[in-house]
Amino acid sequence: MAAALHFHDLTLGYDLHPAVHHLEGSVARGDLLAVCGPNGAGKSTLLKAIAGAIEPLGGKVERLACKAREIAYLPQAAEIDRSFPVNVFDMVAMGFWHSLGLFGGISRAQRQRVFDAIASVGLTGLEDRSIGTLSGGQMQRMLFARLLLQDAPVILLDEPFTAIDSKTTADLLAVVARWHREERTVIAVLHDDEIIRRHFPKALLLAREAVAWGATNDVLTGENLLRARRMVEAFDRQAHECERVA
Repeated sequence: MAAALHFHDLTLGYDLHPAVHHLEGSVARGDLLAVCGPNGAGKSTLLKAIAGAIEPLGGKVERLACKAREIAYLPQAAEIDRSFPVNVFDMVAMGFWHSLGLFGGISRAQRQRVFDAIASVGLTGLEDRSIGTLSGGQMQRMLFARLLLQDAPVILLDEPFTAIDSKTTADLLAVVARWHREERTVIAVLHDDEIIRRHFPKALLLAREAVAWGATNDVLTGENLLRARRMVEAFDRQAHECERVA
């Protein structure tokens, strides 16, 4: 299958301190890939690099399915400003931003698509609610509705099911399954091994470098998980950018 993304000797970090080392490999078009590993493993950093939010320290991300601006990216809930004065309808309608621009108006047909997206995530009747009044689960449903309108070939989800109820998690996993059936490429940072095993056929176990990458059951072995934890615990946070040994 053709690749959607390829990582060429990719090294990522901040202030020259590496967070991901020399990652090499491809994500196929239509893959449903979980990125997992201990806290501090570089998972969120990898998603930011794919989205074009940070530049590599070394190597590169080759985006073969689309340009960086066409990627749909859902950051962690903690990174979203819930005090922003906007209601649910307008927040979801921002999914049209790339096609309309910052000040473009939406058509009647697009308004209906906003209502349909809101309905598909179970938020009908909350269109006029301020986002600051939403529960954690309602907030995540709204953000998934916005992703639906982006209609992107590559979708990045950073801990999308953290601190939400089981019903919301199940409903949003159904949306992820829909994207997979549509052959979109979905990459999600996840901590729940049970969700990964049940819903994500492929996994990348990261511990600042790739520990294992492939079929989920082959990746999430006890041996690999223990190795990943030990690698992160042993990491020197003061280390400088590493160099490839010839």
